[in-house]
Order: sequence, then structure tokens, then C-alpha cells
Amino acid sequence: MMFIALTLATTSSHWFLDNIFVERLWRSLKYECVYLHAWETGSEAKAGVSKWIAFYNHKRPHSALGGQPPAVIYWQRNETTQPDQQVQRVA
Repeated sequence: MMFIALTLATTSSHWFLDNIFVERLWRSLKYECVYLHAWETGSEAKAGVSKWIAFYNHKRPHSALGGQPPAVIYWQRNETTQPDQQVQRVA
């Protein structure tokens, strides 16, 4: 059985409000993914965490976002704030 140690990063000011969103993400990752699996190898753990992060961003409903995943909100905001622009290539 492989054990994964997760540590929480802090900002330089060490003020908890600066880091609250990252702390919440780490908590969700640990309780919804890491603690539920007994991966045998590092590559299995990496694949499992990557799969969960994709789920978290694209499918998991977030109450703070009106029940929508972050990716939906991100793309909605970008479409309304940045109209389609052509990319000009310089030869």
C-alpha cells in the first residue's frame, strides 16, 4: 500500500484568509479522492488525482457557483467579457 502525504501551502503573510480557497480545495481532494483509494504506485495516484481534478473542474456542482462546475462559470465569463478576436500571425 502506498501512502501519500499532503501538506498545505501558506502565503508569505500567513494570513488564513489569503489561502482559504486553496485550503478548501485540498480538503475536498483529500476527503473525496485520496482517503478513498489505496493506490499501489505513484503513477496510479497521479492518474487518480488527475481524474478527480478534471471531475472537480468540469462536472462536480459547486454550491458557491449556483450548482455549476468552475469550468462552466469560467467559460461563460470569458465569452461575455472578451468578444471573439482573430489571432493575427506575424510572418
